[in-house]
Amino acid sequence: MPRAKPTPPAKPQSKGSPSQQAPAKDLPEVVSPLWLLKAIGFTILGALVCGYITLCLLFYQGQWQLILHPQRTTQPLNTLAGLPAEEIHFDTAETGLPQLSGVLLPAASPSRYAAYTVLYLRGGDASLAQSPDDARNLSVLHTLGLNLFAFDYRGYGQSSPIHPTQQRMADDAAAALRYLREARSIPEDHILLFGSGAGSSLATALAVRNPSVPALILTSPGLDPLSIALADPRVRSLPVRLLFKERFPLNSLATLPTPKLLISYPTPPSTFQSAATPRTTLELPQPDSAALTQATSRFLDQTLH
Repeated sequence: MPRAKPTPPAKPQSKGSPSQQAPAKDLPEVVSPLWLLKAIGFTILGALVCGYITLCLLFYQGQWQLILHPQRTTQPLNTLAGLPAEEIHFDTAETGLPQLSGVLLPAASPSRYAAYTVLYLRGGDASLAQSPDDARNLSVLHTLGLNLFAFDYRGYGQSSPIHPTQQRMADDAAAALRYLREARSIPEDHILLFGSGAGSSLATALAVRNPSVPALILTSPGLDPLSIALADPRVRSLPVRLLFKERFPLNSLATLPTPKLLISYPTPPSTFQSAATPRTTLELPQPDSAALTQATSRFLDQTLH
């Protein structure tokens, strides 16, 4: 039986061969301090940018609060300005509930203007039941023998509790005109538009879209809303001109052919001075019921002939 061949001895490896060296351990990479500083800087910058964008969005959504100051009230409107009135709830929403509340004050019969109804578009402060300016204006118009329809925009008085904006107020004004035409069967050429404060812009816009309206009366439109926003120290760091949308413009007066009575206390805005003819302007140092009555009566005599 043949013998197994002996296994040859292993050759000694040299001292420096790789198999005899201990495996190298993984060493942690050294992070550059400059890279850390850059990462922290970009993180802070990103947070600042996000915060600034958030402030811009908050301003965009809440800018109405700079110029509109609605008040809610349960005070009834049926004795507005001390005059007997019919309380009206109109503009039914999808829920079946009316969104707007107002009053219809009939003309004292007989009168020269008993066939005409004034759609009264108030400003953006308080509510119809709480405003002495509205009470004065309505009293003057009622003294002239006109029918009056006045209401609170959404967010005001007893109308729907949703915050107002220029667009919502414009929609409410259009709904009020539609109510007079459709629910009360008043011809458009027998509806006069009266705008006060922010309502001046709404009345002007309605006159542009409804050329059959025979007359437009505007009083005390107030300061330009954009200038009010720009003067507010809380938003000076924001791009107000770019974000501001609640402008309540009156630029359409420059081309509007509807006869206009423009009343200012005391200095007329530039939009009144550049308004297209026919126009009548009245500048008073302060609200004066007697002067307002006289000027409005003369304007109506010239216009409603």
